[in-house]
Amino acid sequence: MNSRGSGVDIEILGALVVTEGGISVTPTMPKVRQVLALLAFFADHVVPVSALTEELWAGRPPRSARTALQTYVLQLRELITAALSAQGPDKETVSAKDVLVTCPGGYLLKTGGGASDVREFERLAGRGYRAVGDGDHAGGARLLRESLAIWRGAPFADVQLGKQLEMEAARLEESRLCALDRCIEADLELGRHRELLAELTLLVSRYRTHENLCRQFMIALQRSGRRSEALDVYRKLRGTLMRELSLEPSVALRQLQRSILLAHSDGAATAAELASHVTRAG
Repeated sequence: MNSRGSGVDIEILGALVVTEGGISVTPTMPKVRQVLALLAFFADHVVPVSALTEELWAGRPPRSARTALQTYVLQLRELITAALSAQGPDKETVSAKDVLVTCPGGYLLKTGGGASDVREFERLAGRGYRAVGDGDHAGGARLLRESLAIWRGAPFADVQLGKQLEMEAARLEESRLCALDRCIEADLELGRHRELLAELTLLVSRYRTHENLCRQFMIALQRSGRRSEALDVYRKLRGTLMRELSLEPSVALRQLQRSILLAHSDGAATAAELASHVTRAG
């Protein structure tokens, strides 16, 4: 995020970082961090006690669950109080209860105009999607790259995750992959296939069954004159899909493989070459 000032700033896309007026209020105790992570994700919205209890104890809360949760909230407020005090007399009229608010049935973390890396990511990515949709591939690619640059690692990277946070982390990762996919498509439209090769090599290695990343890698390799390597990407993907998921690649990917097989400097592959690659892919 670009700026820090008054209010609560939240960073979730990587290690959890929550600050009040630039001063950390991120606790070290695992369950207190878990409470703060959920409150921070739903900042400016009430998080029900039931949701916090489920996150912390996965449907098996101890008898002391309500008391324990109140203790965790108290510990967070102590950190907020210290941060407010360190900011001087301007903050004397604000209390920790104004920042971490008790509401009927739950708690609410007020950002007070502070920044959120998730909100900034979604704002920039949304602008990028619209730009690409309007045909501005260069502007869209730039905005999507800016949105992706906000990420510092896996969401809630240093937080113990319960069911709710796991679900939200998975949703955020999917949002990141969607932005990445659209960004690469825009870069391919702009003829930046050679610049994408190193990035796609890493991505395909990390997401071994992600067909669209493999498709983009195959296109970038083919356009860079590395047709044989593009076919090897397909062959490896097919092997992984068959071995791990008992699935064949999609029709679109099979069609791309065939079009690459048939492509040659003179417009067509030899029959022997075609047969060779089909045998290897099978």
